[in-house]
Amino acid sequence: MRNDTVASTPTTTRAARRAASQARILDAAREEFGRRGFEATTVRDIAHRAGVDPSLVLQHYGSKSALFTAAIQLPAGEPQEAADHLADVLNVRAAALPPEMRALVRSMLTVPEASEAVRRHLDERIGNLAAGIGGPDAELRAAIAVSSILGLTVARHFLQLRDVSSASDDDLVRVATQALTAALQPQRSD
Repeated sequence: MRNDTVASTPTTTRAARRAASQARILDAAREEFGRRGFEATTVRDIAHRAGVDPSLVLQHYGSKSALFTAAIQLPAGEPQEAADHLADVLNVRAAALPPEMRALVRSMLTVPEASEAVRRHLDERIGNLAAGIGGPDAELRAAIAVSSILGLTVARHFLQLRDVSSASDDDLVRVATQALTAALQPQRSD
């Protein structure tokens, strides 16, 4: 029996090391993607931050795109994580938009390819957010939150609505986060 225990220890240890490496890579990817965005982040950057060889990043996740998809998923049923995530998104959208985002948003109503790209991205974000908040009407509440951020992005950067465009980034994020956090809560039907 002792030999069975000894024989299973290396496998467990290897599995534990593998899981720890995978978690470090995912944490590093979230940091790098959050700081630099998808385009500017490299697998090498992520590996360096995680303290692993770049080949290990690809071994665990297959590609930079697959790692990005894993990094942006919210934990299921964690409403506070979802609210924190929306605050992070608002911080990014309050600041100046990168040229590729400006082009995409500006074109989304007139260019079918841009419309489809935005729709796919937002549908993915809605599904992820709905899983994160859970509860009744999660999909609809998530769709309203995501749509609200899109509306704020358009109002601030394209329409330049006075109160939205003149607000400081911090004020816009603070007030919008309060509103969106309330929207994420399931409504009780008494």
